[in-house]
Amino acid sequence: MSRRWVVISPTRTKRPNGDFPKKSHLVCPFCPGNEKETPPELLRFGGGEANRPGWKVRVVPNKFPITDIHEVIIHSPSCEHDIGDLSESQIELIFQAYRLRYNFFRDKGQVMIFCNHGEHAGASLRHPHSQLVVIPSQINLDTLSREPLNNRLESNQFFDVYCPDFSQWPYELWIAPKKEKTFFGDITDSAIKDLAVIMKNSLKSIRKIYDDSHDFGSIPFGYNYYIHPKENWYIRIVPRFVHRAGFELGTGLSVNVIDPYEASLRIRDLEGKLTGVMKKLKRYRRA
Repeated sequence: MSRRWVVISPTRTKRPNGDFPKKSHLVCPFCPGNEKETPPELLRFGGGEANRPGWKVRVVPNKFPITDIHEVIIHSPSCEHDIGDLSESQIELIFQAYRLRYNFFRDKGQVMIFCNHGEHAGASLRHPHSQLVVIPSQINLDTLSREPLNNRLESNQFFDVYCPDFSQWPYELWIAPKKEKTFFGDITDSAIKDLAVIMKNSLKSIRKIYDDSHDFGSIPFGYNYYIHPKENWYIRIVPRFVHRAGFELGTGLSVNVIDPYEASLRIRDLEGKLTGVMKKLKRYRRA
């Protein structure tokens, strides 16, 4: 027996599609005024009545769940502005919503919070949002332990940002709290303020890498991030600048065409000229 766990979820095929290239003819269920298009909300920050406009962050059940508990955290009323574009106070509200929902479910299983940004990264709607799922405790998740702190990019009172030596994706970033042996749900208000700043800076850096390169062909901008659900938590940000191919799928091994040390230098010097690092990426995509 393989002893591998697989989630079978036929309802996921009913998710909305086609919202990315052109959406003028579609109704975005996450935009203000369309609250009736989602299930009744579970949490909101901001003014107004429940299930009506006036909110700043909104949490609703996922209409197409993967697991029995599956929620959507809508980042803001804006259909276009990503975390890198939002104010730090708005990003704080997002992480406060994460913390509240994480702690609400932390005794019911493993709480995984993740974000798919962009069609290439698995998002079915353009409107920026995250998701929360609860996975039964008996399932052994194939998640990474926190990597050693190398190739540091940024640091503040509570957090470090770095490109781990064992990064699996080009320009992969990790945000790790300086205090170890804690769970995400233990994060304080002061730490959330620091996290909002460092998260915004990290996503802006990734976007600038993408915009400056002019070298990703037809691959649209996208990324994923998730919050490690167990002790010694971290946030892993994965830019989706390359496709995974047969070698990776067949072996389980990752080919990272950007040395993490060079990636850290590139991100720290975003105003500099493109180096041979980008040429490596171009050669890889043509292979």
